Amino acid sequence: MEVRDWLASTFTQRVQPISRRPEEKPKFRSIVHAVQAGIFVERMFRRVYSAAMPDQTAEVLNCLRDMDRWSFDVFALDSGTSGHALKTLFIELIVKHQLNSRFKIPISCLMSFLSELERGYSKHMNTYHTHTHAADVTQTLHCLLLRTGVLNWLTELEVLACLVAAAIHDYEHTGTTNNFHVQTQSELAMIYNDRSVQESHHVSAAFKLLQDETMNIFINLTRQEWVDLRSLVIEMVLGTDMTFHVVQMKAMKSCIQQHDSIDKARALTLMLHAADISHPAKPWILHSRWIQALMEEFFIQGDKEAELELTVSPLCDRHNTPVPQSQISFIDFIVDPTFSLITDMAEKIVVPLLQNENPEEPQNSTRYRGLQWSGSELVSFKSTWRRHSEENKSRWREEINHGSSEQRDETELQKSSTTK
Repeated sequence: MEVRDWLASTFTQRVQPISRRPEEKPKFRSIVHAVQAGIFVERMFRRVYSAAMPDQTAEVLNCLRDMDRWSFDVFALDSGTSGHALKTLFIELIVKHQLNSRFKIPISCLMSFLSELERGYSKHMNTYHTHTHAADVTQTLHCLLLRTGVLNWLTELEVLACLVAAAIHDYEHTGTTNNFHVQTQSELAMIYNDRSVQESHHVSAAFKLLQDETMNIFINLTRQEWVDLRSLVIEMVLGTDMTFHVVQMKAMKSCIQQHDSIDKARALTLMLHAADISHPAKPWILHSRWIQALMEEFFIQGDKEAELELTVSPLCDRHNTPVPQSQISFIDFIVDPTFSLITDMAEKIVVPLLQNENPEEPQNSTRYRGLQWSGSELVSFKSTWRRHSEENKSRWREEINHGSSEQRDETELQKSSTTK
């Protein structure tokens, strides 16, 4: 038995559930008292959260009303909250899904944790990988789960893990790529042996924050809940490493084609990855602003590489990078296939849920803690992201044509000057 347990603990990732000792189990005189205690604690947490959150301005409230929408403007929220989009949005989502009362998350710990998280995102003064990006990805993942119906498939603990993974997924990002860390033999590359350097640091550094009791938002989770949540969060964050994109896509396509059951961790990892690269499938006013910030961050890395006499990475040369062409290719070969696969995956997951619904529920709908969802939502969502990605490609083509026209005019002007 001991050898078997050693083999299992050494060569697998399975963790045996740790049961409470008899003296640790809560005791109630009756089921009625247990229910009353639960209601009392939930009301207490609701009051504490309400008292701790300051009154929001009309601008912020208007932004938060669109929290479930694909066109959510995180820049407007960040402006209205004076640079606290991540903190504000995360708390709203935690309360919306009633996770604060379900897992007894202390408001003081949550506020301290989120404040430190925002500070970490500002550590390297990035233009793209900021707390605003983290807030955007968190809202996008929430919207993806909601619009695809996958939310109905999850437990409350898995929803909490999703929100946490999204919020921390780029914590203390250096504004440079993993390859840059490897090429420069940075301290992080040495620590993580050149493998998923940034992603490993994001999740490790974020969990280190939780070792401080004043920031431990999971202090009231059971041991098994903590183990399960930590495992899922780690897998999801590490899955945002773009080098895993092809492997993730192939694995999920194979799973769908062979009619295998879909692994939750694998599905949620793919959804976080999709949320991380989602802005090309959103309205142009958002996409264009994100691209401006991203390309500047790339160009800053390119400047560093030139200074260090390294080969300048693709898309990092501020003088020779064809931005419109690169974005059209990124949409065609990365974004569109990813979101097509997400919708196919969601259909495979959610349709059985609809078929096994409560007969008293309205036809073609299923419930998740009071939230209504119908099969038509998935069709609507598919048309939404496709419309935006096509519009964005069209706008980039216009940029190319405009640039070609200007180049022709300049050439003609030079010829004219030479002739004269």
